[in-house]
Amino acid sequence: MKNDILLIMAKKDDKYIAGALNFLGKNSIYGRNWGSLVDYKFLHFELCYYQAIEYAIKNKIKTVEAGAQGTHKISRGYSPVITYSAHWMKESNFHEAVKNYLDYEVLEVEKSKKILENYLPYKKK
Repeated sequence: MKNDILLIMAKKDDKYIAGALNFLGKNSIYGRNWGSLVDYKFLHFELCYYQAIEYAIKNKIKTVEAGAQGTHKISRGYSPVITYSAHWMKESNFHEAVKNYLDYEVLEVEKSKKILENYLPYKKK
């Protein structure tokens, strides 16, 4: 597993100030977590996206998955994709409430995806 982790760190004055945790798949990089001790403009995008893309190019990795959510990723060229998750609730009433919400959310996410695709910074065919 240690060979399946890509940790991208930022330093200032010989001190680590931020980092992005990624997992390496067979032909993909999966961005998962990020943290910073300071607030620098564009540091998040540099560590989480641009450095991951650079690593992927250098290592001939086909895909960089930036993680779920984030309309801010559209202008950076990340196409919206539907992600999936599994949920289990021991309490049946809570299970039913979550199921009802997720049934509704699926429709909203599909609508949002179609709308957001119109804002991708790519030339239309």
